[in-house]
Amino acid sequence: MNLKNLSVAATVLALAGLTGASTANAVPGTVSGDGGNRIGSLRANGDAYVKEGGLSATWVKEHDHVKQVVLSGNRIGVLTGNGVAWVKEGGLSATWVREADDVKQLALSGKRIGVVKDNGDAYVKEGGLSATWVKESDKVKELELSGNRIGIVKGNGDAYVKEGGLSATWVKESDNVIGIDLSGNRIGVLTGNGDAWVKEGGLSATWVREADNVIQLELSGNRIGVLTDHGDAYVKEGGLSATWVHEYEHTIRIALSGKRIGVLKGDGDARVKEGGLSATWVLEASNVTELALS
Repeated sequence: MNLKNLSVAATVLALAGLTGASTANAVPGTVSGDGGNRIGSLRANGDAYVKEGGLSATWVKEHDHVKQVVLSGNRIGVLTGNGVAWVKEGGLSATWVREADDVKQLALSGKRIGVVKDNGDAYVKEGGLSATWVKESDKVKELELSGNRIGIVKGNGDAYVKEGGLSATWVKESDNVIGIDLSGNRIGVLTGNGDAWVKEGGLSATWVREADNVIQLELSGNRIGVLTDHGDAYVKEGGLSATWVHEYEHTIRIALSGKRIGVLKGDGDARVKEGGLSATWVLEASNVTELALS
């Protein structure tokens, strides 16, 4: 997930007369998935809920005092307000495993778990929930995982990606970056001037400029989603030069996963659609501050 200047989005929504969920305390990290059937929501009171199955499935409360919820496959992760990262594997009622303390961001992908600590050190583990941590980098402000790729944004705005094992070599992708997103063989970056760029293929593939005036960029499969600084959500499907489809307005967050698209409105309503880009929206929950798809 890549959010540019959250105060800009909040100001736009305030001017539009919208109230409700605030992005001011949002934790950076992926909210989009790879085609799973789980939806996660973080409510205004800090309670995290997850549902599994159809869009009208029943919510299950997972944890309280949460500031980030992350989904990947049959794993659920939460980051609590005191900086503790917890992950469970299996059903929605599986047992939580404490992964790390002093955490400011949690990331999941397949059998990998990643954290960014309060001091900027990034660690990733691969395998079971009790696998050994490997330090990946320092001075990190965002960490992203997808398959066998790891992406980071450093404090100076440099973006790096590695492919393969946890000790693979980093490749510098871009500078002046405020957010990075990974999905399969695609890499996306959001630059400080609001431009969204995506490349497809190897780590040294050519960048394609996707949109400007962007405050969030999301990737999933062959879909790309952007949120503009006016609160408009757009999604394209297919090649990097496919046509954008306007999905929603007055939006403060967008999430993608396979054939699902989710949006979080300024009034705290979370909606998800499944199918084509013009499918019908389903209201999932109210008083939501974070929406995540597996």
